[in-house]
Amino acid sequence: MQYFVVMIDYGRRGREAVVDPEITRREVISRVASGEYGNISFIHEIAESSVEDITEAILAEAALPEIQPEEVDLQAIRLDHAQDLRKHEPT
Repeated sequence: MQYFVVMIDYGRRGREAVVDPEITRREVISRVASGEYGNISFIHEIAESSVEDITEAILAEAALPEIQPEEVDLQAIRLDHAQDLRKHEPT
């Protein structure tokens, strides 16, 4: 059996371990990326009788890709903004 333990730190209010044998690695990554799991102390993968700390790997996989400034189309942004302004003009 394999499952994941996500320890969430609430500061003064304590900590909570989220343990659900039905959650897959992909689901854990999805929840971290969406912000559902925040203030993570650690993430452990339990498989058979071994425990592995996979916190860094999961956080790296869940990180949003960085968009380089040269990839941003500023002209398209200005045109979209102008179109949005026209939508809200009185007719």
